Amino acid sequence: MNSKWLKAFDTLADCLHFGQAAERLCMTQPALTKHVQQMEDWLGGTLFERDRRGTRLTALGRSLHGEAKALQRHTEGFWQHARRAAQGNVGRLDIGFGLSSIDIAPQWVARFRLHYPEVDIQLDDMSSAEQTARLLSGDIQLGFTRLPAPAPLRSIVLHTDQLALASPQADRGGSRFADFADTALIALRPQRGPGLTQHILQLYQRHGRTPAISQYTSDIQTVLALVAAGAGSAIVPMSAQAIAPRHIQLRPVNDNPELTRWQIGLVWNPALDNAVRDRFVEHVARDTDKAS
Repeated sequence: MNSKWLKAFDTLADCLHFGQAAERLCMTQPALTKHVQQMEDWLGGTLFERDRRGTRLTALGRSLHGEAKALQRHTEGFWQHARRAAQGNVGRLDIGFGLSSIDIAPQWVARFRLHYPEVDIQLDDMSSAEQTARLLSGDIQLGFTRLPAPAPLRSIVLHTDQLALASPQADRGGSRFADFADTALIALRPQRGPGLTQHILQLYQRHGRTPAISQYTSDIQTVLALVAAGAGSAIVPMSAQAIAPRHIQLRPVNDNPELTRWQIGLVWNPALDNAVRDRFVEHVARDTDKAS
């Protein structure tokens, strides 16, 4: 059934006056009459009786009026929702984040939700490599990941992270490479943090050394907890300070910045259309003005 017929029927059934109904619908009376007649022809029955006493609903019209009104409300609600979805005001986003964005990713999501509470957001922890693969496939729409991002992905620079030596607060050692070169380290499993692992290996290789790993764990929280318990030291992103227990200290590794620092950004795939994602990107870009 034509939605214009439904709206014409519902409006005329409410006011039972062709002139008033046509005015409400912003159309001429002949156009309204045509819609009603087309609907009656399609149904095979009469909806209105019209004589000198006025316009009245027939038995068929009365039986359909309630359902027509409910359907009209549902239709209007659908179009309102569709417009909001097309504008990026409602919908769903799947977002990845990693070690270096463990603090900033939830902050950006929280800010966005204040303005767009109808957007459902799923935030998942994954490596930069996994984020890149899933952005390219469309499994996630946004990633907080290491830069640079490969083409065709685009990015906004958010902050710079760096290697830090995590040790118990009682440890008064330095943070130059020579100060911890022979220290046995607690480390994140390479498959859980390939980017971090690569930075650590590059740092040691530049000095002709190999890191001595005393224990591997599967998440950064466990690494920090073991350090806090006195089990040893670790090299972690400085951003891990946001989740570090009180009894440990993080000191920036004092060495070549090219080996110890990297940029983190918001990354997306412009080849895949998504209005909600674009709304999130616009929200972040307004505050950073660092689109690349």
